Amino acid sequence: MLGKVLTIMTKVLDAIGGIALTFMMLLTVADVVMRALGRPLVGTYEIVALSLALVIGFTIPKVSFDRGHIRMDIVIEKVSKRTRDLLNIFTRLVCIGLFVIISYNLFSVANELRGSGEVSPTIRLPAYPFAYGVAVCCLIECFVFILDIVKIGTGDYE
Repeated sequence: MLGKVLTIMTKVLDAIGGIALTFMMLLTVADVVMRALGRPLVGTYEIVALSLALVIGFTIPKVSFDRGHIRMDIVIEKVSKRTRDLLNIFTRLVCIGLFVIISYNLFSVANELRGSGEVSPTIRLPAYPFAYGVAVCCLIECFVFILDIVKIGTGDYE
């Protein structure tokens, strides 16, 4: 059940990240063209920076779910399956702790940004929705690691 829900969620988040990346590319190209014509697009830097947060935050769960990160298996391949499973569980637990801390801090920052009414300087776009979005993605990342631990326990990992 958790695997099916995470499959759908990570695909949706990955699609949002892909759309944000495409938007960033198109906006940057449009800004370069408009600068050449003497009419730069106002706020491009801010929009690209906020979109980058979406690209990074929203694509991390899918990459982890697909195990698309670069790994160094030199040491892991030389140990027994039990030791390998224990090392994988340990690293997933460390990652869960890390992403819980990241998510908590992002929620705190988002609350501060929302409370203070802080917006981007040029186009007055609020930043707190982006921080909330990335914080939620970090929590989803924790569930991806939990699913990995379940798969290791049931022998479905690898």
